Amino acid sequence: MERPKTQEWLEEFRALARTAGFSTETLEEAHGLPLLALTRPAPVPRERIYLSAGIHGDEPAGPLTLFELVKAGFFDDRFTWTLCPLLNPGSWDSGTRENPEGIDLNRDYRHPRTAEVRAHRKWLEAQPPNDLYLSLHEDWETTGFYLYEINTSGAPGLAGRILEQVETIIPREPNARIDDHYVTAPGLIHHRPEADEPRHWPEAIYHLKLYPHLSYTFETPSRYALALRKEALNLATRTAIDEFSR
Repeated sequence: MERPKTQEWLEEFRALARTAGFSTETLEEAHGLPLLALTRPAPVPRERIYLSAGIHGDEPAGPLTLFELVKAGFFDDRFTWTLCPLLNPGSWDSGTRENPEGIDLNRDYRHPRTAEVRAHRKWLEAQPPNDLYLSLHEDWETTGFYLYEINTSGAPGLAGRILEQVETIIPREPNARIDDHYVTAPGLIHHRPEADEPRHWPEAIYHLKLYPHLSYTFETPSRYALALRKEALNLATRTAIDEFSR
């Protein structure tokens, strides 16, 4: 089994997060399961880093990676952290991309039809601006790791170092065109801060519409073993945050 049952795992995550200094809140009971948001403030005012995973139920590596990072004590006093570890809890057990209503949550952020996205949007709008956005995903169609970078912050990008580190575990996606986007370097898509489908915004685009920041979406190939996918996402996350802290 690649993943534990949803309810038990979320309760374990909630307990672990509290032990690690996070406050937890339930944004919505999504199909009988809690949609969790976790916050750990820095002891003094610092930059805010937001991480999300699990918006697609067939991408287990992201939520499991966030669990392992919390367990390892990675989220320390350097920053204020906010985590949404499983945005699509209703499809975790079934392992389907869409939520139980058959809707892709990562296309629902402009005119939301789903309770999950409505609750998530409402929560995001009540939060202070974040400086760095990281979203952990998987791709069933590619053979290598790649990432999207969107930078409206004016700060230097971090993509080069992230890709260098991750390719020690999984090679970069070799194609010059990935998901209908041309790369600017192997494994790197510089995406404009606009949705590919104007009526169907993903989470990253909606987040960018709230305020300027630096945004990364990591995509690890699902054909690799789960342990390698988690290792790649763990290293990508650690590298992005370590580079950002400099």
